[in-house]
Amino acid sequence: MRHLLSTKDLSRDEAVRILDIAEDMADVQNREVKKLPTLRGKTVVNLFFEDSTRTRISFEAAAKRLSADVINFSAKGSSVSKGESLKDTAQTLAAMGADGVVIRHHASGAPQVLAQSDWIDAGVVNAGDGTHEHPTQALLDAFTMRRRLHGHASRGRALDGVRVVIVGDILHSRVARSNLWLLETLGAELTFVAPATLVPVGAESWPAAVGFDLDATLAAVRPDVLMMLRIQSERMNAAYFPNAREYARQWGLDDERMGALRPDTIVMHPGPMNRGLEISSGAADSPQSTVLEQVANGVSIRMAVLYLLLSGERGEREALS
Repeated sequence: MRHLLSTKDLSRDEAVRILDIAEDMADVQNREVKKLPTLRGKTVVNLFFEDSTRTRISFEAAAKRLSADVINFSAKGSSVSKGESLKDTAQTLAAMGADGVVIRHHASGAPQVLAQSDWIDAGVVNAGDGTHEHPTQALLDAFTMRRRLHGHASRGRALDGVRVVIVGDILHSRVARSNLWLLETLGAELTFVAPATLVPVGAESWPAAVGFDLDATLAAVRPDVLMMLRIQSERMNAAYFPNAREYARQWGLDDERMGALRPDTIVMHPGPMNRGLEISSGAADSPQSTVLEQVANGVSIRMAVLYLLLSGERGEREALS
């Protein structure tokens, strides 16, 4: 694997392999010493043109646990905000000897531009680009689903036949798009539910069902996994729904809807949560919720991705044993 730009690029075998290596990385987290020497001497740059403390810290923890050197490069307050281009920034990072670049950018396609350029010879990980994709979030979601559903028998398994319902702001959600392609590859059955104003043009051609009535969908599908998406008010410059109270009433996971779910349905949220809007506190904090597991699993997944990108095949078993 040279870069991770989109879940659409992953084959089923590649996706399952990332999940399996993440299992090995999760085992490392349970040791007294939580570090591996695998990426010693490698330099990973977190290049964030958009704020995201959670994602940056997760990638930083992953790189450090693999013994890589980490440089955090925030575009805010840097020469980038004074007009320096992505090309100039990339060439600066190349001069620093960056082996891997984790990039989050407000423009869809920026990670692809960086990966396909000759500005820098480094593995590129897309940590979120515009409203396009966020592949490691989808991978950690799949990892969380697989662990909850199959437990210790997870290794080597995909998500064949798992019924997943994703609810909310599909239009602005890169998490939804990355999950769409990855869940299809892993064999899950996906349904999106949203107000009509928050469904992207062309969604009818996606390999997923699309509905507008949450209660009807939950009754018909009886999902194994229910994922609530954050309402991204910072990306909304128009009225996509009447008001927050109306949204919560029709498309939020309140205590009543939570009580009507199967007792083994997993409740997920990519965070940060708007409690009381798309999810109630009771749902977010219930035993069925995987919100905190998703955060912990994010480090394991990002360790697996950086490991595959930067260490190659050499010493795989030795490094993980």
